[in-house]
Amino acid sequence: MRGIEFFRGTDQFGPAYRVMLENDSHALGSVDRVLMEQMVKLCSQTVGCLYATYTPLRILYRKGTRPKLDLYVQAITAESSSDEETVEGIARFTSRLQEKAEEDLDKMQIGGLEEEIIERGSDWCTDLARVGCVLYQIAGFPSRLVTLADIEKAYSGHAIIEVYRAGVWGAVDPTTNVVYRHSGGKPASTWDLMNDPQLVERHWRDETTPYTNRGQFRAAAISNYFVWRWKNYDYTVSGVNDYYRSILKMAEKGWPGGLRWLHGEDKCALK
Repeated sequence: MRGIEFFRGTDQFGPAYRVMLENDSHALGSVDRVLMEQMVKLCSQTVGCLYATYTPLRILYRKGTRPKLDLYVQAITAESSSDEETVEGIARFTSRLQEKAEEDLDKMQIGGLEEEIIERGSDWCTDLARVGCVLYQIAGFPSRLVTLADIEKAYSGHAIIEVYRAGVWGAVDPTTNVVYRHSGGKPASTWDLMNDPQLVERHWRDETTPYTNRGQFRAAAISNYFVWRWKNYDYTVSGVNDYYRSILKMAEKGWPGGLRWLHGEDKCALK
């Protein structure tokens, strides 16, 4: 697509979200930062490209390159009898990584190799999305990362993935174990969900699926990430920086006074 660079980068959700993303806790130059800087906004101008040629469908992973991940995929898919059961199994596996996540902000770690994330656990959505992305690829499914943002609210970003099967891309949330589908069972893409709020809300189960609401799909951007190119990235592990620490601590308090930008990010948008 000609002009796609215009839709690439951390400013695609507006100035306030650009400030938030630029203050991300991941180390500068690390894989998650690079993927964020490379994301392409999903909108009417880009949808044709993003759902046609943007993400190659050929899997170039060679078995044995990441032996620990091979074993995880083998165990997860051992009893799967269909593609959809495999998709569900991997989503269930990633969501359960939250059970052993570190809750102490002083000890919490984010980023790193996918093997490291699995071993230590995580409830950081970008960690879980990246793990899910590579597990699907090793299992034989093209997959890619999706960043969502409720641009009408502060700090309302989330990371999911899209998995290609049955000839279409379908959204999967590795954090909440939600596999988005149409009523007939066909995978539902992020674009489908952005344009059909009721399709989003029909997947809401209970408080365990907090991102399954129409607001979370107000804006989205897509990043390509391939497990066979892992040596091209920096997998530095980071701690939670002061910026995100302040946001998380306010979240723990239940946002007294209401959800709002804490550091004047919205005022930056007015300059």
